Amino acid sequence: SIASADMDLNQLEAFLTAQTKKQGGITSDQAAVIAKFWKNHRTHIHESLIHQSRWDNVLKNMNWRVDLKSQLRHIDQINTPVAIVEMELGKNGQ
Repeated sequence: SIASADMDLNQLEAFLTAQTKKQGGITSDQAAVIAKFWKNHRTHIHESLIHQSRWDNVLKNMNWRVDLKSQLRHIDQINTPVAIVEMELGKNGQ
């Protein structure tokens, strides 16, 4: 719950206080250890969760342009914009 919500210190304190007051919850010593661990490793845990939740492929590069048709058989199709998008995908971490 702490990691998925990426809790700040105030949220963490409120959450752990609630957990210590629950029937069968954690002790205040356990809450202190969890708080210290979260304060020291929050950034690493958050980055690890983001890395695990990504798809295999990531967007490496994207090019786009809009073309206008200037010559066609039918006059109603002239100046019709056409968007061309080129996306380069790569494996995550490569």
